[in-house]
Amino acid sequence: MLSSIFIIQNSLFDISFDYLYPVNEQTTTNYKWLYILIAIAVFVNFSGLFITIIGPDGTLYATIAKTMVLKHDYINLYAQGTDWLDKPHFPFWLTALSFNLFGFTTWAYKLPGILFMMMGVWYTYFFAKNLYNKEVALWSALILLTAQHIVISNYDVRAEPYLTGLVIASVYHFYKAYNQNNFWHLAAGCIFAACSVMTKGMFALIPIGGAIAGHLIITKQWKQLFHWRSVVAIVLTMLFTLPELYCLYQQFDLHPEKIVFGHTGVSGIRFFYWDSQFGRFFNTGPIKGSGDPTFFIHTTLWAFLPWSLLLFAAIFQFIRKGIKNVQKEEWYCICGSLLTFLVFSASKFQLPHYLNIVFPFFAIITAQYLYRLSHEKSIRAVRITQLIVAGLLFVLIVALNYFFKPEAFNVLTGIILLIVFVAWFILPGKIATKAFWKIGCQTLLISFFVNLYLNLAFYPSLLHYQALTQAAFYINQNNPDKLQVVQSGDVPFAMEFYLNQPLTSINSDGTGQQPPKPYLLFAQTNIINDLKAKGWQMQPVKTFERYWISRLKPAFLNKNTRNKELTYSELVIVK
Repeated sequence: MLSSIFIIQNSLFDISFDYLYPVNEQTTTNYKWLYILIAIAVFVNFSGLFITIIGPDGTLYATIAKTMVLKHDYINLYAQGTDWLDKPHFPFWLTALSFNLFGFTTWAYKLPGILFMMMGVWYTYFFAKNLYNKEVALWSALILLTAQHIVISNYDVRAEPYLTGLVIASVYHFYKAYNQNNFWHLAAGCIFAACSVMTKGMFALIPIGGAIAGHLIITKQWKQLFHWRSVVAIVLTMLFTLPELYCLYQQFDLHPEKIVFGHTGVSGIRFFYWDSQFGRFFNTGPIKGSGDPTFFIHTTLWAFLPWSLLLFAAIFQFIRKGIKNVQKEEWYCICGSLLTFLVFSASKFQLPHYLNIVFPFFAIITAQYLYRLSHEKSIRAVRITQLIVAGLLFVLIVALNYFFKPEAFNVLTGIILLIVFVAWFILPGKIATKAFWKIGCQTLLISFFVNLYLNLAFYPSLLHYQALTQAAFYINQNNPDKLQVVQSGDVPFAMEFYLNQPLTSINSDGTGQQPPKPYLLFAQTNIINDLKAKGWQMQPVKTFERYWISRLKPAFLNKNTRNKELTYSELVIVK
């Protein structure tokens, strides 16, 4: 809840730009409602803190950080005991720090990422306040906190919550450095930019450079663009990335004999600067994909819900009006977001969460659009649009609950959802003195309703089908003889992280290094049957339902047809 505390605290003392937009007593009272709504939105984002980490990516990252701590090695990255070269170190260092402080728990893994996302909300508020005013800033924070994929990313924590916070923080400090000629803001911007690079690679600089350079180019501030600060910013950013380069050099460049991506002589530094990002972009690196130029358009439609249609309208109106008054508009948000959007759309490797890093810009663009709504016809169109969006989301959740029938849905969850549902009809009319406040409040409440349902009922029930974690929980509580644990046939990270003892993996045909018998073996039922046919002696312990929960299908979501989609894994004692 740090972001809400910072925003509330700042609002009591910082009144810059408010003289441009007079605030009467009624508006000040209504601000208190916005602070309350921000606090609720922060709670919603934290409501997934204790839900089991979803695999394979989340559990992979958690396992890498866990290995760091167990080995007391913060230079080398390992997965399943082998050298791992895919992502930079920064999120793993922070996760490892959290594990050292709080132990190997779900919430200790997720906490640093969520806090960085809250830092991003904080910086979004300050950036919007400097560009516009406090009212736009508060709504920008609320829109960011309730964008659908932001909430999802705070449940399914990967690199994006870190990166989102770091990118907007860097842009804010560079903005202050260029407008105030302040070296310390410049240094802070470089530190955050370097941490962004050490989180995701060089492409993290696109929204940062795009925002600052784009604004200066469009407004023809050539002296600012080619000022010595720009050279210093590049040099300092590269300097602050040296810890990452050192680690990669130590693990890979000093050891060309290591086999990585099926090859020897792999340079970690080359991968960091080129193959990790540009290699994916041009589809020439070891990790390949197939791009679709329209991918991020339809991704934004759902990922930025319930604000996505307003975002498209906001971008169109901003560009249409901004072209006529170039010098009077800020172009940071449009340039930072659209340049990134275009580059990612041209890439051959695309995933939905890549776009999260520009959501702070999207939030500010949307908030200023709502703030500037004045024509009754436009207000009516926006109101109808958002009512339709809210209605569809409500129907979707009701249908999901009807067909999925989540086991975790209880009386408390029902009461919470009922309160939010009733508030949707009552609260907006109580606090709204402006038309867009009512529209915004209704949109916020439907987001609360959707995400509280998902985090309190849907996801906890869904994780029942992540068999590896369910088996790890069972073994932790039902292995009094401390038998060694072996798994076969699955990507083991979920079990490896949650198991309170070492885990060994063998091939699905039974080959590989096995511990002394008896030991526990966890594998899919078909693997167990094949090993039995080879003469393995096994004692059944427990059977687990299994489904790839990151790839949901309608047939699985429907409880009546779910059994046809399930496979099974078994825990046995090998004698």
